[in-house]
Amino acid sequence: MSNDNNNKSAAAAVEDDDEEAIIRRKKYEESLEIQSLRRIISAYINYPEAAEEDVKRYERSFRRLPVAHKALLAHLPLKYQKLRRCITKNSNFIFDMLQAFEPPFDMSQDDEMCEHGDNSSCVHHHSDDRDPCCEPVSISGRAPSAQCSEACGGHEEKKENCCEPKSGSFPEGLECQTNTHKGGCDNAIDVSVDSDTDPNKDISCAPPESPDRLDSMPHFHVPLVDVDKVRCVIRNIVRDWAAEGQKERDQCYKPILEELKRHFPNRSEDSPPSCLVPGAGLGRLALEISCLGFKSQGNEFSYYMMICSSFILNQTQAIGEWTIHPWIHSNCNSLSDADQLRPVSIPDILPAR
Repeated sequence: MSNDNNNKSAAAAVEDDDEEAIIRRKKYEESLEIQSLRRIISAYINYPEAAEEDVKRYERSFRRLPVAHKALLAHLPLKYQKLRRCITKNSNFIFDMLQAFEPPFDMSQDDEMCEHGDNSSCVHHHSDDRDPCCEPVSISGRAPSAQCSEACGGHEEKKENCCEPKSGSFPEGLECQTNTHKGGCDNAIDVSVDSDTDPNKDISCAPPESPDRLDSMPHFHVPLVDVDKVRCVIRNIVRDWAAEGQKERDQCYKPILEELKRHFPNRSEDSPPSCLVPGAGLGRLALEISCLGFKSQGNEFSYYMMICSSFILNQTQAIGEWTIHPWIHSNCNSLSDADQLRPVSIPDILPAR
């Protein structure tokens, strides 16, 4: 009888240990999620500062030119002023987006949890290999230090599909009824400048400051590769949510929509077929599928994409509510400065209608 009691006690102890291990593991995984999300939010917050550094670099290069060469490029100082106005427009959109974002975690909690659950032995276990740019900073402050600039400088611009995945889940409830109205669907988820600008004058200015609410968010300087992903998202918005992206959407999404209509010709409003959209990106395909009468759910791993898609899908109040300048960070494949600085109004439909 005594042996049976001992065996039961041992089994109970093992079960308790297993439960504690599971809890520790969940806390550790959540801490990794928080670290990832903090870094992505920081990348968005650092966007205007990084863009301002680019403009300053252009200006430094211009000032080093011989006078004769400056005369041939006398339009550039004016272009730099316009660039700053475009950066401000993009930054305003980003800050509105971050203000509307509700993190799925308590972002104020300690994210340095060890895999073994012991914070005291590993409080700074990332400090040895942390990028020198990943240091705390006030988002309303000035440019990063020289050490950060050297560590992050010279990074080439990424391609449009550069947004690498991070852990996460697509916003819940992307469901639409079959009725469409003016390009949307029912129940979608719950520069004027001074012409006398002196080419030799330093026209640099501080990057736009973020709203007060964002100051409470934990954030850091991040490598430029992270900010490049933000620029990638801004460019990709055109494909999914601008009239300029209609042709590409027709080429990419229309074949999928046609196949769904062919395979499910008799769709019922009372019992709509379900459709999962993996790699949903900025959410337009999932929305278009829901407008066909499907119960559509988008899955996306990248918080870069999810923060933006959730904002457009859930916060849009009017067609063309926001204006962005998606091409200002690339000097390639533009016939003129006007092409590079061209504004784009988003979205082209009202998702929640």
